[in-house]
Amino acid sequence: MSIRNTLFAAAFGIASLTAAHAEGLRPIEAKSIDLGGISGVAYYTVERAGFRVVATLAQGETGTPFRVVSLLTPGQRLLLSTPQPAGAIEISREGDSVLVRKPNTASN
Repeated sequence: MSIRNTLFAAAFGIASLTAAHAEGLRPIEAKSIDLGGISGVAYYTVERAGFRVVATLAQGETGTPFRVVSLLTPGQRLLLSTPQPAGAIEISREGDSVLVRKPNTASN
């Protein structure tokens, strides 16, 4: 296999791994969020000043719901987290895309 083919295969593999951990979101499309004992949905709308991200969450079926609203410009992110080990979701804006993923806990 040539070096060019090897580099292409490596780049494709890395891109595939990244895509598996980050899911794109479209405007007004709700995405389920699970933070362990707290869950809900998130969506965004496009506004002149940026992308308005809205997450509505509650603890279990009977918990009092709460809402988190953030206006994201390119390069910004919103981190929702709980004290539970797997209880974190990152919502980030990269250009005109909004991504939802589990954050890299090694860098936090």
